[in-house]
Amino acid sequence: MPRERVRDKRARAGRVLEELQRLYPDAATELAFTTPFELLISTILSAQATDVSVNAATPALFAAYPDARALAAATPEAVEPYVRTIGLYRTKAKNVVKTAQALVERHGGEVPEGFDDLLALPGVGRKTANVVASNAFGRPGIAVDTHVGRLARRLRFSRHDDPDKVEVDLEKVFPEEHWIFLHHALILHGRRVCHARTPACERCSLAPDCPSARA
Repeated sequence: MPRERVRDKRARAGRVLEELQRLYPDAATELAFTTPFELLISTILSAQATDVSVNAATPALFAAYPDARALAAATPEAVEPYVRTIGLYRTKAKNVVKTAQALVERHGGEVPEGFDDLLALPGVGRKTANVVASNAFGRPGIAVDTHVGRLARRLRFSRHDDPDKVEVDLEKVFPEEHWIFLHHALILHGRRVCHARTPACERCSLAPDCPSARA
């Protein structure tokens, strides 16, 4: 099968984007937050867990530790009961305390807007940094989680399993002004239609532009 030309891939990406905008016009993060600090901690907790489970746990957590200084003064053992219902809770309790301590030590207790500053925080990778930078500060970025990566490969916009490489591939074919919307819409489509084991291609309106569906 001949390799798709970049021009054709971008045209196909444009049609996919248009359909995603029709399907999910209000696509946004499903994590509940009111401050950049809450979003940062919630995103760290959401690794290998559902947003629903995180949203159920964080109200009590943030009532007890409303800001970075309060959380930085806590022990992981004290935090564990608040996040026990979330997967890998012991490790995550340690991570969020370390992150809060770094915020206090390096940034006066505030979440930095700079992407590299976010990336330098304990337990923060590109996905988490992109989620926080885009949703809290409006910085264009594509946060690649399992859904985004899966759809990028099925739609043949990327051949890679490495999330960082998938991010680069998507940035090449989608306009920067739509990056934030794109990753939220792909997540929703992955959850609702393009499931990991049994994608519902027969009712997927992206199918005309999806090589995997046509195959």
